[in-house]
Amino acid sequence: MSNELVSLQGIHKSFSGVEVLHGVDLTLGAGEVLALLGENGAGKSTLVKILAGDIEPTSGSIEIKGTKLAKLDVYQARQLGIRMIFQELNDAPALTVAENIFLGQWPHSGPFVGWSEMAKKAQEVLDRLEVDIPVDAIAGQLRVGERQLLEIARALTQDTKVLVLDEPTAALSNVEVERLFSVMDQLRAEGVGMIYITHRLDEVARVADRVQVLRDGSSVLTVDAKKASREDLVSAMLGHASEKNVRPQLHDTSEPALKVSGLTSFAEFTNVNFTVNKGEVLALFGKIGSGTAEICESLFGLRPITGGNVEIFGKVYKAKSAADSADQAIGYLPADRQRLGSFPVRSVAENLAVRSWQKMGRFGFVNRLLEHQAFSRWADALRIVSRGSTQTISTLSGGNQQKVLLARWFEAQVKILLLVEPTRGVDVGARRDIYEIIREQAQSSGMAVLVATSDYEEVVLLADRALVLSRGEVVSELTGNSVEASKLIAASS
Repeated sequence: MSNELVSLQGIHKSFSGVEVLHGVDLTLGAGEVLALLGENGAGKSTLVKILAGDIEPTSGSIEIKGTKLAKLDVYQARQLGIRMIFQELNDAPALTVAENIFLGQWPHSGPFVGWSEMAKKAQEVLDRLEVDIPVDAIAGQLRVGERQLLEIARALTQDTKVLVLDEPTAALSNVEVERLFSVMDQLRAEGVGMIYITHRLDEVARVADRVQVLRDGSSVLTVDAKKASREDLVSAMLGHASEKNVRPQLHDTSEPALKVSGLTSFAEFTNVNFTVNKGEVLALFGKIGSGTAEICESLFGLRPITGGNVEIFGKVYKAKSAADSADQAIGYLPADRQRLGSFPVRSVAENLAVRSWQKMGRFGFVNRLLEHQAFSRWADALRIVSRGSTQTISTLSGGNQQKVLLARWFEAQVKILLLVEPTRGVDVGARRDIYEIIREQAQSSGMAVLVATSDYEEVVLLADRALVLSRGEVVSELTGNSVEASKLIAASS
């Protein structure tokens, strides 16, 4: 193409003698959006990290705006206008919104930082995004979706020619997603080329010009986005035809495990009532900020409850802290698993066993054999793909990381499990694995599961019942075959 910005040809990459990319080609034109699809572990992240200069290819060529290179380093990539927005947050949580937007490029007046200039420019960027966040707010106190928008705002302050977005909408509400797409339309008109990595296939037709699918380190499909059906894309990713979305076999139980009455927390949610029975999966569905995640946080002791009552197996319970909740056999998985759910530099076995160390230890020392045995047991049961119990958890795919964190609570034998966006950033195949795992454990152990999610498909495939929330209030309850995507979306709107 005459307006070609990027051309990757014959890219091979090996780690420790194992080849993970097998001669992949990728091109990107000015003002074009290329959707890059594939399951976790397909090679997407490795490919775009080569483009961003984070990883050196084993072989192949890179051509940026007509200049051919054998490899790129991070400095070269930035000089050429290549920017990446990662799925996992990459901000400075202790700094303000303005300081994060201009991270690494604070304006100066002589030897002094131009604070007022920075605040003014930050406000201009936020106005362009139509984001209503105070420029002096502390980043770490914002919601995950708002912090994701800061990453996008930072990229807009730089001379970006090629923008790589890795799952940018995973933690955004519907309104925030449309806002992002509008900004992408602006960037496309300005000639910025974008590589858009997503697991949400319904976004592809809206945002992309072309689609490229990777599977097992090879490019298996490149097609015009308007001509790509969902079935074709899923089949290309999986290597076989996809299963139809069907409701799970419902679990009929009437023994209450968790009951909340009039639950209230400041302005986050008000007068919420529901019961989760033993062995049941109840979904709290709503847009980001509707109060679903905040309810789970409150029940686990991470957010104050200002009104109402909580009963666990018929006894009144007041969460004093997260540690106290865990001691009461309540488990919790946050949406941001890497920052808040795992210990990224520790092994998969340690991450899995951490809540069970007390029963695995003696005289203050953990029995590593028991830790390894626990990992092996759950790795088989949950189909966790890893190189062994000593592999660092952050090096696993998103779906396998999530399986390890689920196994942590299964090993601890929790009676109630609170999950927030449990398949955020997880591929199609791993999602179905996780849904099946959650339901199997709920029914076999009698564990009550409460899921806070903004993914309507997740509700349909996972939950026995669903409560729909809007602005902190329950607006609808759906059960059985009435749990349908159309009804969920209509109620939440």
